[in-house]
Amino acid sequence: MSDLIKLLPDSVANQIAAGEVIQRPSSLVKELMENSVDSGAGHIKVIIKDAGSTLVQVIDNGSGMSETDCRLSFERHATSKITAAEDLFSISTKGFRGEALASIAAVAMVEMKTCLNNSEVGTLLKINGSKVEKQEPVSCLPGTNISVKNLFYNVPARRKFLKTESTEMRHIINEFQRIALAHPGIRFGLHHNDREIFNLPASSEKQRIIDIFGKNMNQNLIRLHTETSLVKINGFIGKPEHARKTFGEQFFFINDRYMRHPYMHRAIMEAYENILPPDSIPSYFVFLTADPASIDVNIHPTKTEIKFENERMIWQILHAAVRESLGKFNIVPSLDFEDSDDIIEIPPTGKEKAQMPGINIDPDFNPFREEESYKSIKNKFEKEKDTPPGGWEKLYSGMESQSEIDTGQSTAVPVNEKIFQLRNRYIVCSVKSGIMIIDQKRAHERILYDNYIRALRSDEAVGQSSLFPKTLELEQSDIALLNEIEEEIKKCGFDIRYLGNNTVSINSQPAAGMNEDPVEMLEIIIEEYKTVEKDPGESNKERIAMCMSRATAVPYGKKLDTGEIRELVGKLFQCTNPNYSPSGKPVLNIITLDEVDRRLK
Repeated sequence: MSDLIKLLPDSVANQIAAGEVIQRPSSLVKELMENSVDSGAGHIKVIIKDAGSTLVQVIDNGSGMSETDCRLSFERHATSKITAAEDLFSISTKGFRGEALASIAAVAMVEMKTCLNNSEVGTLLKINGSKVEKQEPVSCLPGTNISVKNLFYNVPARRKFLKTESTEMRHIINEFQRIALAHPGIRFGLHHNDREIFNLPASSEKQRIIDIFGKNMNQNLIRLHTETSLVKINGFIGKPEHARKTFGEQFFFINDRYMRHPYMHRAIMEAYENILPPDSIPSYFVFLTADPASIDVNIHPTKTEIKFENERMIWQILHAAVRESLGKFNIVPSLDFEDSDDIIEIPPTGKEKAQMPGINIDPDFNPFREEESYKSIKNKFEKEKDTPPGGWEKLYSGMESQSEIDTGQSTAVPVNEKIFQLRNRYIVCSVKSGIMIIDQKRAHERILYDNYIRALRSDEAVGQSSLFPKTLELEQSDIALLNEIEEEIKKCGFDIRYLGNNTVSINSQPAAGMNEDPVEMLEIIIEEYKTVEKDPGESNKERIAMCMSRATAVPYGKKLDTGEIRELVGKLFQCTNPNYSPSGKPVLNIITLDEVDRRLK
């Protein structure tokens, strides 16, 4: 039998590696910007064409490379950052795996111009699909200028799975922001299709946050600082009143490297417990500094997942630091034992002469008067003992008597039965088989979903114009997402106008919605669209309709009058599938009379 195992060609091996390292155009931006940061650049400029599918160009004024280094940098596992396995436990740079440039060159057309700071002549290198086409001297500025064109041109199966231009640009902006926040001392620029997106001068951490997310952040930030032998924590957290329904302003950095860490996110959320509105997420920009030997950044090719040696202890330190910062700014209630004018001072013994308690006597009191007699008091008690205390009638209001319960098995809409709202969350009514309990929010989501699907297919939705339009400031990635879904949400009743400086005006909102805050509705739509995974076979219209229904449905805690309750129930049973919400959760449940009897035995 002949041998079956053979070594793959380098070009094929590089394409396989590219599948892990280069997932989309934003991966190019991340890897190339990190190389520029490692080169000691003070100015990094990123130029994008067609959301990166046509061009990703990164220009820096870093140290540059020699002719030999320029050529070797595109070989697999070629790096200047590590020389031995021990170096993996003390990594302080970004690109150290030696896979990025080789992977990029395997799936794109690459052109690099680089020049050392003390050299007059640089090097030009052109590579297409891992094949070197040209290498020659060239006149260029000190630093590196690398252009990546036609990503995945030789892997059409990968290229066709790229998302829309607005989606890919949103991912690019996210990667750009993460690196720019981690290195405020570097000047950054981002251009897309000859339009300037960001121009960030070198600044402090706080000013960099304001430059990226807008001037409104200036009044929202609370300083965060603590130092221990395990970790040093700096940064900023947001005030609770500025918390939003959407993710996007939550960042963790470890040794100037962006990381994702749900466990540390929970430490911050628990620190905000009981002071945040429901379903709100505070802003935070947390910069951790730790011994590189105590963390592992090499557990994933993208190097965004970090493993800590003392994870639980760092969690506790972070939680305490956030609580302390909130307490310093009087966000968290705290006890103050210092003297204050508002504190009642109790004089010590001897400072002021104690007063003997007085006894008040009514000389006109006669216990034998008729109105005070035991007999009259007893009669009064006998008269009132069977009367419920005031307010009990509210508890029984809306509830039907036992004689009104029908013992049949039908579950038709209870149009003639008594119906009421329970804890401003559930709708309770009787049916022939027992008691029906309806989740009011899920029921409204089902109704709205069907309405929005019809609107997206027939353009029949009606918007409710606002006399005083609300404005909302969004970050660049959310602006890109809004551009992507603008036509669909317009058909559902929204009228959005762009005012510049990342600010939009909401001039009308869906008339069928019961959420009265258009800003909150738009924030929920954006967040739902970002986080809800698209099911296989689900159209974009169905996804938009689901996001819209969740954002505009009646919220929990809203009191409904009897007319609104009956209208909601009536419309629910006109839907094609009243039993389940658009996300597949149950809308209603029936407690049968047999089950009630069993519980009362």
